[in-house]
Amino acid sequence: MKELVRPSRLAPGARVAVVAPSGPVPEERLQAGLDILRGWDLDPVPAPHVLDRHGEFDYLAGTDADRVADLQAAWCDPSVDAVLCARGGYGAQRMVDLLDWDAMRAAGPKVFVGYSDITALHEAFAVRLGLVTLHGPMTAAVDFLKNARAQDHLRATLLAPETVRTIASGGTALVPGRARGVTLGGCLSLLAADRGTPHARPGARGGLLCLEDVGEGTYRLDRSLTQLLRAGWFDGVRGVLLGSWEECDPYERVRALLLDRLGGLGVPVAEQFGFGHCEGALTIPFGVAAELDADRGTLTLAEPALR
Repeated sequence: MKELVRPSRLAPGARVAVVAPSGPVPEERLQAGLDILRGWDLDPVPAPHVLDRHGEFDYLAGTDADRVADLQAAWCDPSVDAVLCARGGYGAQRMVDLLDWDAMRAAGPKVFVGYSDITALHEAFAVRLGLVTLHGPMTAAVDFLKNARAQDHLRATLLAPETVRTIASGGTALVPGRARGVTLGGCLSLLAADRGTPHARPGARGGLLCLEDVGEGTYRLDRSLTQLLRAGWFDGVRGVLLGSWEECDPYERVRALLLDRLGGLGVPVAEQFGFGHCEGALTIPFGVAAELDADRGTLTLAEPALR
């Protein structure tokens, strides 16, 4: 797996678009998030349809066409330096094949931030644009608005990425060891759902795979992991980082499953790494070369996430 193109870091005054590719966004939470970004001396611009709600499917933030238009217009606007997602939920999968990837490639690299359902877009940006993206807190998410660690780590990654070359999770080793590879991953159920779709990544070979999920029963996590194992998607993976499993079964039950399904890969596996659906979620860049030390619970980037 090769390293991807790193976008430029943000500078004070940078213009950042905030879009809603998935679920509907509460206005008061959006405004609170915009205020935080302004406090970082950024210039946040909400997309035209960021507060929309689909007339029939109320789990979607507006129609597919409008959500696509917002993301594509923001990405292709030369005055915009970064595109930040307002929240996850569901809906990004519906957008992936509607975007004009040629136009977005021509617009050049810029920063993209999100997690959860946004995993579908992280994968698409990696495969279709060859671009480093940031798996990090979202502008209108409660776990961002109310947590200083999540805010501070994202801010440092965006504005001073050289200061967060080593990401220390505070976690432990499920399987001990050290490994080097290129980071990738996201929400387990979304990665499993991507199999068989056009332009899907063939596998995690050469990668340091980051996995997390939310609100899934243990048998559902088992199903997703087993699907990826049967598909050969884990073949050649160098190491695994496990994030949060919020609103899943008690962690000891989830942990037993993770050990059962991943322990036989013969690679280091770090648990409780502190990214995803959790308080104080760390920002993890995808597409960069790094070293995982499962025993110390650290991920050390070969270069800063952003140029």
